[in-house]
Amino acid sequence: MATKIRLQRHGAKKRPFYQVVIADERSRRDGRFIENVGYFDPTKNPAVCKLNVDKVIAWLGKGAQPTDTVSQLLKREGILEKASQSA
Repeated sequence: MATKIRLQRHGAKKRPFYQVVIADERSRRDGRFIENVGYFDPTKNPAVCKLNVDKVIAWLGKGAQPTDTVSQLLKREGILEKASQSA
């Protein structure tokens, strides 16, 4: 089972709010997920991103692949550097 770290959209129309989740790559965008590791709110100024760093690093160590958008978030938060140092 290949896992992805990706965004799951919530919120009202034109007011998006995203949860950062670990999910099987075959499941739907807003469907079943394995674990919730944080959230991202782009409507705030500046955008708010709250992640559980320990869980994200653990899943990266298990082989979970972040999507392009999530990898940009992880890079901005400095988590990808921590994950590469711990590996």
